[in-house]
Amino acid sequence: MATKEAIEDLFSWDGTLSSSDFYLAACAFAKKWKIYNPTVPQWLWLPCSKNDWVSSHMVDGYLSMENMFFLSSSEEEHVEGSKTRKEPESSEKEEPFDHATLVQNDFHEVHHYDFHIVYSASYRVPVLYFRAYHNDGQPLMFHEIEKDLPAQSAKILLESKWTFITQEEHPYLNRPWYKLHPCGTK
Repeated sequence: MATKEAIEDLFSWDGTLSSSDFYLAACAFAKKWKIYNPTVPQWLWLPCSKNDWVSSHMVDGYLSMENMFFLSSSEEEHVEGSKTRKEPESSEKEEPFDHATLVQNDFHEVHHYDFHIVYSASYRVPVLYFRAYHNDGQPLMFHEIEKDLPAQSAKILLESKWTFITQEEHPYLNRPWYKLHPCGTK
């Protein structure tokens, strides 16, 4: 009988979560992320309270992954660099050089991303907030973020520009962050 009820519950599930379920799922996700992705930044639960006058519960907070970076290269610079680059001649005796003094060709620009998964009480689902910035801390322009998106996400963005990604105030930090809109994601 319990199996039948579980199956009925599954088919009647509307895709939403309670804040307690979100907290449990977020902790499970962070734990699995750590196991399967030990070399990249980790997801951490940051407990907090939206309102200082309301007592805090364990489930008040959000998941955070900070300083994930993405190497982007300008295709024009990359093509120009590859046209002018020559293979070294192997007939001459090579002199040893100090790698610490080697100046790297800088056609790769580093974009930093911070991600927060926040529970939306109005939609009753997790919502991904993110901010993107250059090495110097300056925010990326929206067109720069577009270039970093995977092809499928970029296609969706073209079809429904501001229903997919919007800029809103972060619910805990009170600063503008981008978010993937829950109605625009599948």
